Amino acid sequence: MAQAPHTPVLLERCVELLGHGVAAAEAEGTAPVIVDATLGAGGHSAGILEAFPTVRLIGIDRDPNALEIAGERLAGYGERFQSFHATDDEMAAVLDRAGCESVSGVLFDLGVSSMHLDEDVRGFSYARSAPLDMRMDPGDALTAAEVLNTYSEAELTRILRDYGEERYARKIARVIVADREQTPWETSDQLVAMLQRVIPQPAGQRQRSHPAKRTFQALRIEVNAELDILRSALDQALTAVHTGGVVAVESYQSLEDSIVKRAFRAGLESQAPADLPIVPPELQPWLAPLTRGAEKAPAAEIERNPRAASVRLRAVQKTRQPCSRTHEHDHKPTAASQMKGDRSA
Repeated sequence: MAQAPHTPVLLERCVELLGHGVAAAEAEGTAPVIVDATLGAGGHSAGILEAFPTVRLIGIDRDPNALEIAGERLAGYGERFQSFHATDDEMAAVLDRAGCESVSGVLFDLGVSSMHLDEDVRGFSYARSAPLDMRMDPGDALTAAEVLNTYSEAELTRILRDYGEERYARKIARVIVADREQTPWETSDQLVAMLQRVIPQPAGQRQRSHPAKRTFQALRIEVNAELDILRSALDQALTAVHTGGVVAVESYQSLEDSIVKRAFRAGLESQAPADLPIVPPELQPWLAPLTRGAEKAPAAEIERNPRAASVRLRAVQKTRQPCSRTHEHDHKPTAASQMKGDRSA
């Protein structure tokens, strides 16, 4: 069921950054195309379409409900807006279906949205009782309950440690396996109660975050294959933008931000040895930074929109076409997305 749109984070700054790619396209006499790779409720897309009357926008989202909401919100822009039901690592295929050889900008607004947290049936929030689902696309097979009820103790430990950065990963995994022998994992409040029991509470000081925060993050990332998809999607985005095009990413936790930094660094730094007197073109940088490190939201925006508190915004502009690139994913969808098939809207 469609819900009211939520407030996009750092909208004006994202529009400003993508404007560099729009200007580059218009300077060459080509029609600018922007990809909103995490369409959501369409807040960023609406701002982009409003700011740039010549832009055609392609929205990608894995959540059918988000596509419905954004479609209603952006219907007034007519043929300037087109949406696709896909994961971000299917970007190259989406652009092929849309008839785009290159684009002027790609925007990612990563992580779980306020829209998902507010939907009780999804089980993303540890604040309310809900089924342990956590699928961004309800058509996917894997749920958080299945992870908790079928993964081995070693697999659970790895997920909690690597995706949740949970210091008590091994202890939590052991209890998950032991408790499911008595009662299967089914609801979020069931999991929260266990975590509150198992994770030691700091003595004499205020707890920094909810004890369930890291475990819920880890499960969500595993269920939706978020980090694998992001790695592939960034590579595809950097390939898709034309010279002068921009890739901008808003991330909300350190794992995402590290992947973004690594992907950008490959194009921002020379690949030549430090003592090489003349750097050949294929080893020279082919990206330029548009942000100084990771930008944060100003205090005034955080006060209006608390979700902005953890945002880290990074953006780069392609200065030339690289002579050659080693594609870790070679534009192929991850195993998770290959099971979904062709789902363009």
